[in-house]
Amino acid sequence: MKARWKSFRYRLEVWGIRFLAALIPRLPRPLVVQLGRGAGSLAALLDRPGREVALSNLEAAFGDRYSTAAREEIARQSYQQFAGTMIDLFWCPRLNARNFRQLIEFEGFDHFEKTVGRGNPHIFACFHYGNFELLSLGCGWAGITPHIITQEFKNRALDPLFNQLRMRSGHRILPRDGGIVRLYKALRRGGSVAILVDLALQLHQPTVAIDCFGLKTSVTFAHAWLAGRTGAPIVPIHAEPLPGGRCRIVIHPKLEVPAGATHQQVAQLCWDHFEPFVRRNPAPWLWMYKYWRYRPADAARAYPSYARALPQFDALIAAAKTPG
Repeated sequence: MKARWKSFRYRLEVWGIRFLAALIPRLPRPLVVQLGRGAGSLAALLDRPGREVALSNLEAAFGDRYSTAAREEIARQSYQQFAGTMIDLFWCPRLNARNFRQLIEFEGFDHFEKTVGRGNPHIFACFHYGNFELLSLGCGWAGITPHIITQEFKNRALDPLFNQLRMRSGHRILPRDGGIVRLYKALRRGGSVAILVDLALQLHQPTVAIDCFGLKTSVTFAHAWLAGRTGAPIVPIHAEPLPGGRCRIVIHPKLEVPAGATHQQVAQLCWDHFEPFVRRNPAPWLWMYKYWRYRPADAARAYPSYARALPQFDALIAAAKTPG
């Protein structure tokens, strides 16, 4: 009975996604923007577990900088940003290489062209801020088409539907199995790659401990490893929301990595480019995500309520302090 219900639910999800993919591109842009805001507000109201994670994250990251009411509002706006991002992915068939600049502008593109060049190997380091789906699509239409690894859905029938939307501007999506090797090969062939660097990895995965808002978290060092093995520069990039559902893609200068820097140091250097933007305007970050899965046993500050202490995490932190 449970298996039959799961099968029916999965089919229902596919029908729902196909319906949205057919409907949303037919809607005018102002209505799409309002739909994203409304859906985000509703999600913030109904998704109690996610909202509790967001509020706990905000309190741990900012302390008493924001009141309870202000944290509630930031969380609501974060839901709105994420809902709008997903809805824009469905609306993207209305965009193409000729008209995408009506919604997307660039900052730092000329400097990127002079110092790196879109046709040369590079590693884009991204994070879940602003409209990261429009960031990906906009880069593609601007002639930057990196290889990307995406998180598979539990309902695997949804993967081709979302991948088709994400590949509209020329990106290559790779499976997670053997993903780091595939990214390495892409760089060696002269291609480029993009990696989300703010995901909190579990400790059985290849990870390093960095400071994020003064709290320790475990993140990937794939970008650092790839840069060390291929010599490709790491280029931080993120999307800033603009009024009316538009966005600005900010391409940062390539990281200046000190000689002999460890993977942990490179990962920290990369995050340090992003955190000031979140501090200045926190709402566009995905606060519903569990960024701090673990906490040190001797933590001097309060961590989010979901964080747990593990000896393996303390060992990871100690490894970052050990020279060489």
